[in-house]
Amino acid sequence: MKAPRSGATPAKAEGKAGVKDTRNTGPGRLLIAVYAVFAISATARAGYQILTKFSEAPLAYLLSAIAALVYVVATVSLAKPGRTWFRISLAAVLVELVGVLVVGALSVFDPVAFPHETVWSLFGRGYAFIPLLLPVLGLVWLYRRRPRLQ
Repeated sequence: MKAPRSGATPAKAEGKAGVKDTRNTGPGRLLIAVYAVFAISATARAGYQILTKFSEAPLAYLLSAIAALVYVVATVSLAKPGRTWFRISLAAVLVELVGVLVVGALSVFDPVAFPHETVWSLFGRGYAFIPLLLPVLGLVWLYRRRPRLQ
């Protein structure tokens, strides 16, 4: 049997090129924590809205549920190592950015379609515009921590 080389790192934490996956360390942990807070709050809000007053604003409440799902997927995928989870993170954060921009613009230009606010309404104004800033920070973090090509 061969003895392992000294300084070898576990394969789980490394990509195919041997580069350590560091998306869930340092500032990445804070990013994941913020996503987790939004996942929990958006899920609770959407669940309450859908269960108690869905008929008042079905579009807004369905969009809240979609936002909640995106935040859950982003939270989990940012916390997991590996190329596949990186790609899922990237997709979730891009969907979030497009959602914030589209829903934000629609809620400004067609307020009748959004009689009740969602997380992404008015570009996240009800949440101190964090829903607009979060995907930008997420994309920057993912770019800086992207897996290396072979």
